[in-house]
Amino acid sequence: MRVVCMVPSWTETLLRAGINVVGRTRFCIHPAKMITNIPIVGGTKEVSWDLVMDLKPDIVLLDQEENPLEMAEECPVKYLATHVHSLESLQQELVKLGEFFENAALLEMAVDVLDILEKPNAKFDTMKVPGFMEWVKMPSQNYSEVLYLIWKQPWMAVSSETYIGSVLQKLGMKPVEFPEGEKYPVIELEDHPNALCLFSSEPFPFAKKVSDLKGLGIEGAVVNGESFSWFGHRSIEFLKETLKEASR
Repeated sequence: MRVVCMVPSWTETLLRAGINVVGRTRFCIHPAKMITNIPIVGGTKEVSWDLVMDLKPDIVLLDQEENPLEMAEECPVKYLATHVHSLESLQQELVKLGEFFENAALLEMAVDVLDILEKPNAKFDTMKVPGFMEWVKMPSQNYSEVLYLIWKQPWMAVSSETYIGSVLQKLGMKPVEFPEGEKYPVIELEDHPNALCLFSSEPFPFAKKVSDLKGLGIEGAVVNGESFSWFGHRSIEFLKETLKEASR
């Protein structure tokens, strides 16, 4: 089956499972050695349907959290849309995809996620941040909450209602609470003095802006955003390893 995938997390996961991905977005960068010769047909928010049609796909794979509704409405060929917004939904979608593609590797990943869900949440140590890349400022206290930041100007955070939020909770972290329905709220940093700031390396390149962040005097760390947000193969392996280490 020929698949055009408009979801970076799924592109990596499908390729790891041996699925024939023939088209991708420019943000589909993993696995690096496997995506090189796969044509780019657009981004996660826009696409050239002419390029898609040239690839003669059997199916276009979309995700409700990654792609706009218009992309599904305008898709000129058969499409399959997932909705990954938590670890629980990831497990369900992996089962759906595994059955759709009749692929054992995807079903095995679904079992891995179920195993992760059944394990007790890790105990969070403020000084041992999962996915740690670099301190902005080392914490002077133990924090009960974390503020996971994905953008600057304006500052944007994630809530517990997101996939990232579910990963944080599995790792023993308590995301700052926001009003129901505010998945990616715009915030003011000074409103959350009692939360440890985690600056994601993507989509905003915080890892390249550490010197600027240090000037703010805020306690927190830059973390690998791919580990927290790339649902599927990448975050599954991250969670398996982190929970394994936490249980030692």
